[in-house]
Amino acid sequence: MAEIKLNNVSLEFPIYGVTSRSFRKELVRISTGGRLSATDGKVVKVSALDQVNLTIEHGDRVGFIGHNGAGKSTLLRVVANIYEPTRGDVKVDGKVSALLDVMIGMDPESTGDEYIVLRGIMDGLTKTQIQAKQEEIAAFTELGDYLRMPIRTYSSGMQVRLAFGIATSISPEILVLDEAIAAGDASFMAKAKARLAKMIDDSEIVMIASHDDSIIEEICTKVLWLDAGKVKFFGDVATGLARYKAGR
Repeated sequence: MAEIKLNNVSLEFPIYGVTSRSFRKELVRISTGGRLSATDGKVVKVSALDQVNLTIEHGDRVGFIGHNGAGKSTLLRVVANIYEPTRGDVKVDGKVSALLDVMIGMDPESTGDEYIVLRGIMDGLTKTQIQAKQEEIAAFTELGDYLRMPIRTYSSGMQVRLAFGIATSISPEILVLDEAIAAGDASFMAKAKARLAKMIDDSEIVMIASHDDSIIEEICTKVLWLDAGKVKFFGDVATGLARYKAGR
């Protein structure tokens, strides 16, 4: 069964070219982001995550809440193994599918068919596995003969259709989402929403960052409230949202 465990996870980003002389104090707290500090008087560091301890179990649907810069997207990327923590341990049991940037790796000179194979391999499938899904992805995108043409000939909406169709063709054990994903024009949205809903239902664990309370209430069984990289609350959805709105 899928499970995620984080033990004292911290993540710092060094900001080069800015010194501590730029700040009046050694430690500055920003209301909508992480903490800034200068540990050696030369390099300023952003503390994006600060000693996060967390266990997410099979069946959990966790909504990440908090102000912009609170650490939600950063923590999702740590779970997806995009970022490596500065300190602490991350243990992830289960295959992760991260819908964070569905258009990653899109080469305008590649055809749609070529990108389907490339993106599938980037998502951990073998060439044979992604080719077996190619016909289904093509039907979902409704791009027809355009799949044999270079992506540079696509409109932005067509590019999103292609990327979304590939990203949601995988059946993950752990699904990571950053905000709601737009999938092209209005006529396509209903089908895209149904496909994403099935993906959520089929996943053993779902983690989604959103500023939309209705999405959190509809999908999630728990909320994680982050503030300046620290866990303020983890538990019941109604309780977590109420505490977040009250600021305590």
